[in-house]
Amino acid sequence: MVWEIVVAVVVVVLAGGGLGGALVVSRRRAARALEHPPAGLPQGPARRPPAAGRAGPPVPEVPGEASAEPSGPPVAEPVLGAVAEPVVGAVGEPVGGATSDVVADAAPLILERPRFRDRLGKARNLLASHLAGLRGRSKLDEQTWEELEEALILADLGVATVGSLLASLQDLARKDGLRGPEQLVGALRQQMVALLAGDRELHRATGATTVWLFVGVNGVGKTTTIGKVGMREKAEGRSVVMAAGDTFRAAAADQLQLWSERVGANFVRGNEGGDPGAVVFDAVQHASARGIPLVLADTAGRLHTKINLMEELKKVRRVADRPPGSVTEVLLVIDATTGQNGLVQARQFTEAVGVTGVVLTKLDGTAKGGIALAITSELGIPIKLVGLGEGPEDLVPFDAEEFVDALLPAE
Repeated sequence: MVWEIVVAVVVVVLAGGGLGGALVVSRRRAARALEHPPAGLPQGPARRPPAAGRAGPPVPEVPGEASAEPSGPPVAEPVLGAVAEPVVGAVGEPVGGATSDVVADAAPLILERPRFRDRLGKARNLLASHLAGLRGRSKLDEQTWEELEEALILADLGVATVGSLLASLQDLARKDGLRGPEQLVGALRQQMVALLAGDRELHRATGATTVWLFVGVNGVGKTTTIGKVGMREKAEGRSVVMAAGDTFRAAAADQLQLWSERVGANFVRGNEGGDPGAVVFDAVQHASARGIPLVLADTAGRLHTKINLMEELKKVRRVADRPPGSVTEVLLVIDATTGQNGLVQARQFTEAVGVTGVVLTKLDGTAKGGIALAITSELGIPIKLVGLGEGPEDLVPFDAEEFVDALLPAE
């Protein structure tokens, strides 16, 4: 009799409290899932512990109607004491004092490339004014060719380069029957792009420490160019060593050191008035010992007419080319505003140290632009970098088509 009563009670409890018990079990499972989420899932906010002296709401141990929790959604408790992750800087280190969930840009050093067309307005306007009379003509007569010749010479292309261009254009006019000045200017644009063709790459050594040697006369911007090149290399994730090979001007070494600190590059300098070759040699050894692949070596500004100074520059190049170093680029820095004098410099430095490429600075100023064609045409030296302004981002790889389009835009 007793067992029958017990069985009847259990049946009643299960029948009447089944729904409530299922809710309690479901709620307990959900609570445990929040408190102990599976591995790999993001953790939720920390819950505030119950205040001292207060117990949390009782959780019934036995399912039943009287102990069932409400069937509605749970009410989240307020979050206290949650600490956000620190902001991560460019090198992955926390920035002191930052308490934000936002992660900073991984590469804050962004060098936005300027457009040639935006920076060569002065040169373009000057050439356009010289070509204005030519564009107004209806046919290609003798006077048209004379006006074109004058315009190109005034644009600093040089007599030899202009003569070569005109001969090619006149031959093209006879064969293809160019009609009118607009077709002539279009053909001139194509000839100029072809003339500027060349190897634009800045070469690197294999199995040795690469050395790029920067040469040129005083005041053309060698030291600043090295700083900007170093910044571009660092922005692309490569380490560099800057060598202050201009030991005759203390301000040059100080200036390059400031650039190295700004860029985050290693820096090697010597005593004022010391041997520049020794400085470059030490920089190569320093880079090789630390596994740094590139040395940017400054040299003293030299008059290209001074034989003894050019001989010393030859020595610097020989020293820089000794193992573990390898000189893959000798970059001649030329102020584009010097015009045809830049061509004389290029010729002398090429004979002395084998210039592999030219860096034209200050092209955004009063430069007429034609010197780029003169150097490439007469000496076969490619223009590799050009300066279109004062900022680090304004030193850009040379682009022949963009350069010509900036000087001779299509009407």
